[in-house]
Amino acid sequence: MRKLKLQVQMSVDGFVGGPNGELDFMEWNWNDDIKKYVNDLHDTVDTILLGRKMTEGFVSHWASVVDKHDETTKELRENYYFAKKMIDLPKIVFTKTLDKHNWVNTTLAKGNAVDEVNHLKKKNGKDIIVYGGAGFVTSLIKNNLIDEYHLFINPSSIGKGLTIFSEVRNTFNLKLLNSRVFDCGIVVNRYEPK
Repeated sequence: MRKLKLQVQMSVDGFVGGPNGELDFMEWNWNDDIKKYVNDLHDTVDTILLGRKMTEGFVSHWASVVDKHDETTKELRENYYFAKKMIDLPKIVFTKTLDKHNWVNTTLAKGNAVDEVNHLKKKNGKDIIVYGGAGFVTSLIKNNLIDEYHLFINPSSIGKGLTIFSEVRNTFNLKLLNSRVFDCGIVVNRYEPK
């Protein structure tokens, strides 16, 4: 069975975004080691899951990086390979409100999220990765659908904001598989549910 993996950036105090979804707490001074970690993680997946609210910004960001691939800045050259992967991989957007979209390689999932995710896990293929948004990821955690957590803990605290563990009603134990410290200050903790 395929695994559902979560990759998420968060502050040391457990927020995945500011009160209005701000992401200015995230550290982007990444060296080759952390970029390799992310690329290696994405080599294990062939499908991306997204909530509706996150999709527009996600797709437009990576599409703009792909569109600028012939530019000569170091950042654009380094990001092109990953951006192309994000655009080329099939994306499934979970929504109750959309009936159509204009996003490339994207399918809408309008049914029950638990049923849809369990159906996807049973299909042949590589693993699946989810990014968010916060509400969508919260529902996946609440329904125990995530098999592997890649928590990118940024060296910042924001005091209040969006969380992904707010719907956990009982003790939710995770088993630490490994932890990596990167020069930029990010610590990636990889967990699985106990």
